[in-house]
Amino acid sequence: MKKERQGEYLALGLAMIESCFPILSIVSMSYIGAINTYAYSLVVALFFLTLLMLKRKKFNELKNTKEYKSLVLTTFWITSLFLLVFIGMRYTTAGNMAVIIFLQLLFSYLYFNVFGKEKMQSIHLLGAIFMGIGALTILVPDELTFNKGDLLILLGAMISPIANYYQKQARTHYSTETILSFRTVVALPFVFILAFIFEPTITYENFLKALPYILTIGVLVYVISKIMWIEALYRISITKLSAMIALIPVMTLILAYFYLNEIPSVRQILGVLPVLLGGYLITREVK
Repeated sequence: MKKERQGEYLALGLAMIESCFPILSIVSMSYIGAINTYAYSLVVALFFLTLLMLKRKKFNELKNTKEYKSLVLTTFWITSLFLLVFIGMRYTTAGNMAVIIFLQLLFSYLYFNVFGKEKMQSIHLLGAIFMGIGALTILVPDELTFNKGDLLILLGAMISPIANYYQKQARTHYSTETILSFRTVVALPFVFILAFIFEPTITYENFLKALPYILTIGVLVYVISKIMWIEALYRISITKLSAMIALIPVMTLILAYFYLNEIPSVRQILGVLPVLLGGYLITREVK
């Protein structure tokens, strides 16, 4: 199987997993808040990543200090991205957040295709445009108003392609589990400090209620999905991967219908069509 095709399958798999994230997060956040959900999910992720590194004997990779620049920059940009999004969510709606963070597709195209050296086949570019239009059609809420939270999330969308660039670079020197473990260890203290500042004290009862969702998010989203993300980045372009995550809102709509009894609007159903068409075009093999 070709490297690019592998990347596309990985992108599809991570989209399926990430589509569960909003539903799991909504429940967990109702008990312990957004930043605490992020913090404790990272603790769970770190536990399993450590076991994975021990099993695969990857700790020796950390001795390669000559290539720490990409590892440190990956950690800095990824941590900044998540903190901007989680703090921004305190001042805006989930609908606004979903729309604005998806603009990373636009910034990826500007950084790497317009101003950079990455080139996309015309048919793949057309597919990316269709997926972007479809995703925004699904995600745009009925009332879209901008505030300081939206600005923070917009900054997150702007730096997301930069974070992906350094993740892709780091992957040439380190394994995926090493990259994820390193950035999680560095991020955890900052996330817990922010949770302490911005969110109320968690009760033991609420923590137990949130625990099943924290465990699921930690393992599925912050371990398995993130491994698939970095491996996909290693195989396909940043812009292409950014476009393929348009599949996430489509799958989330389906899950929300079955598990939260949320009936999608006509506009959202119509938005699915360009996403599917774009997905077909962006994965077509060009001879």
